[in-house]
Amino acid sequence: MDSCVTTAVAARQCELAMLHISYGQRTEKRELRAFNDIADFYKAPHRMTADIAHLAQIGGSSLTDRKIEVSQANLESKEIPTSYVPFRNAHLLSIAASWAEVIGANRIYIGAVAEDSSGYPDCRLEFYEAFQRAIDIGTKPETKIEIATPIIQLRKSEIVKLGIALGAPLELSWSCYKREDAACGECDSCALRLRGFREAGLRDPINYAQ
Repeated sequence: MDSCVTTAVAARQCELAMLHISYGQRTEKRELRAFNDIADFYKAPHRMTADIAHLAQIGGSSLTDRKIEVSQANLESKEIPTSYVPFRNAHLLSIAASWAEVIGANRIYIGAVAEDSSGYPDCRLEFYEAFQRAIDIGTKPETKIEIATPIIQLRKSEIVKLGIALGAPLELSWSCYKREDAACGECDSCALRLRGFREAGLRDPINYAQ
């Protein structure tokens, strides 16, 4: 959902080049379908998919290691959840930066949300500020690529409202960590999404198992 709304923001500001990265996550096929549906909705002139399945080999996350159970939602917890994929967003940004430099893109939009940062260290604003410096140093002198995190300071309810205001196809998005047929409604991602819609006074348009 966060990436979907971020795409809606980007579509108002530039021509889209949309990137999807699979990393061996449980809902890999369903997320790829959501990506293609959203890219089709926006008629994105450029799209690319990449595979970094080595993150599943590295493991350490319930999203990539089926021997680790996806924990039940606990939105009050300040501990790093089992769903944290070690340093994942650095891999995503590195691939995006490489592609951006080749195609001449000057901005990378990513749907990071600081509300998730108590569990995910790579969702904090400081992380993106540090990575911006790495891109500035590690690319050609004439390359200018800005990391854009337009929803990073928003609550999920505000993201939902922004998505509705921008006409984002939230019904095409997928957030569940566990299932691909119907969202589980029990994992952290589902719980955050459901709370966001509830606080916004709206009904989530996707199907839930319970």
